[in-house]
Amino acid sequence: GNLEDYEETVKKAKEAWKVWADIPAPKRGEIVRQIGDALRQKIKVLGSLVSLEMGKIFVEGVGEVQEYVDVCDYAVGLSRMIGGPILPSERPGHALIEQWNPVGLVGVITAFNFPVAVYGWNSAIAMICGNACLWKGAPTTSLVSVAVTKIIAKVLEDNKLPGAICSLVCGGADIGTAMARDERMDLLSFTGSTKVGKQVALMVQERFGRSLLELGGNNAIIVFEDADLNLVIPSALFAAVGTAGQRCTTARRLFLHESIHDEVVAKLAKAYAQVRIGDPWDSDTLYGPLHTKEAVKMFLDAVEQAKQQGGSVVCGGKV
Repeated sequence: GNLEDYEETVKKAKEAWKVWADIPAPKRGEIVRQIGDALRQKIKVLGSLVSLEMGKIFVEGVGEVQEYVDVCDYAVGLSRMIGGPILPSERPGHALIEQWNPVGLVGVITAFNFPVAVYGWNSAIAMICGNACLWKGAPTTSLVSVAVTKIIAKVLEDNKLPGAICSLVCGGADIGTAMARDERMDLLSFTGSTKVGKQVALMVQERFGRSLLELGGNNAIIVFEDADLNLVIPSALFAAVGTAGQRCTTARRLFLHESIHDEVVAKLAKAYAQVRIGDPWDSDTLYGPLHTKEAVKMFLDAVEQAKQQGGSVVCGGKV
């Protein structure tokens, strides 16, 4: 999509919001429940598409759609629980009532690594609060974005509601920048790298807007000398290998007590040697391809950097 498409979409989403905001919260919850059910019916085919386009193994693709389904269930309950306190007033015979209102249009920019779930976490909650959504998925997973949006739009339109309540613009950094700078975005949720997240935060702050950021991590697991290594080894392996190490929660470093260092390294190397790498649609595969050629280069550079800092490759190290 180009900037003209974006402009048209924002206008339609803002119009749709007027309809959506007037619907009582529990009824909005009912629509979100139906979205969860529609995703349940298509969970395997959508999981397959995630696997094909993003590269994660099939069970992870299905698991990611399940996360959207689960957050829909959570949001349905929440739609009946949005309350504000009644506060004492200093004026006789008066009470102060706190009421929560929708913010308006929520922009959602998501990353390649969870092309379904991250949008789901944002949109299901935003919707029951009475907000419309405008989604920009990652440019490399646009088929998934289109498929998810079509499923949602059908539910909305079957209920005689405008599909534009959950709008989508596929595009690159130009669309993302427009969203960050656009005062019509009442809240901007961004998931991606820390580097880009800093730029988004500054652009949104420049207009005194609201942002919600979920950025990259550099996560460590700390292992003490009394730790149960039968728990440590599979946990560390899964935390590092899941989604081929492309999660914001991926374990990248281990801090080991010196008394158990050698044993943990040896056991972890043995565990790594058993990881099956290959076609993400093959049920025997545990580790699919990295998402892009750039990601492969970053991996090789990281291995090289570790060697320069005195590290040695215990297992793998090849492409």
